[in-house]
Amino acid sequence: MEEFEEQKPEEVKLVITEDIRSYLYDITKWAKFLSIIGFVVSVFIILAAFSIPTIINSNPTVAAQMNQLGSSGATIITIFYVILGLFLFYPSILLNKVASKGKQGVLFGDQESLNQAMASLKTLFKFWGIVFIIITAFFFLSRLLVGAAMANV
Repeated sequence: MEEFEEQKPEEVKLVITEDIRSYLYDITKWAKFLSIIGFVVSVFIILAAFSIPTIINSNPTVAAQMNQLGSSGATIITIFYVILGLFLFYPSILLNKVASKGKQGVLFGDQESLNQAMASLKTLFKFWGIVFIIITAFFFLSRLLVGAAMANV
């Protein structure tokens, strides 16, 4: 029994082969591409958010279709789209960090940069996992509420 207590666990060394380095480098290219697309889409959504009140106010048929919401509806829609744009901006920042730090880590053998890239990737997956859980919970809750409302009718 003393043999087990005296043995020290061996430190696990992870070997990064040239194939893995190649895969990581390709991942950084796609991460950079997706982050740029995310930034562009976020900017377009935010620009669209600020053009919505102008569109509603300049077109009386659109304002009439909004009925009671009127100008407050335009403000609510603007706020919603700004939040949506900022919501999509955050994962783009994380992807950009994965791309820049991952590339630096792979090309120069910088362990700290590769660690930061993997931490950003972990945060990105955690972010989308939480978003998915929230959307799924909202979906089931809405189905439950609709079912309860239908039962009362």
